[in-house]
Amino acid sequence: METANARTAHLPLLAATLMMFASAVSAAPARDAQAPPVNKDAATIADFMKRVDAYVTLHKKVDGSLQEPARDGRPESFLEHERAFAKLMQKERPYAKQGDLLTKPMRNIVRRLLAGVFRGPDGRQIKKSILDEYTGSVRLQANTQYPEGAPFSSVPPQILQRLPKLPEGLEYRFVGPRLILLDAHARLIVDFVERVFP
Repeated sequence: METANARTAHLPLLAATLMMFASAVSAAPARDAQAPPVNKDAATIADFMKRVDAYVTLHKKVDGSLQEPARDGRPESFLEHERAFAKLMQKERPYAKQGDLLTKPMRNIVRRLLAGVFRGPDGRQIKKSILDEYTGSVRLQANTQYPEGAPFSSVPPQILQRLPKLPEGLEYRFVGPRLILLDAHARLIVDFVERVFP
């Protein structure tokens, strides 16, 4: 049978254990209260994609309100539909301006992402291929139609791999050292980034 002395001999050890447990519990909320570090680029890109989705939703709504172009094979039918669609989109966004989709923080991310490509081993050749299709006469303004007859630049795959993937209907294009966000269906310049070459 355990004596009183034996029972009391365990008390200091029990007290020390309880104190350690209490200090661990009191420290836990302090660790949990510290917010995890936020990836600012991820938050900015998520905001950009949210704006892109809102534009695409509007695009689909406007497109749904238009009659399909006549399927008689005449190019004029498609051009008329394209122009009508562009006018409706412009009417829906009368105050559209640079930065509506590509905010200043997002434009900075785009420049930084592209600088990684242009400073890479194939950067000089990629830049040359873009400038070979230079469309310098195009005046950039959000919510205006890309000029008919002006060529579209191709976008090298190395660029597309770096930039956020766009939903169908929106495309990245270069106009010299500027990157535009193009609504291909309406030939509308939705937004743009200037000075993308490092």
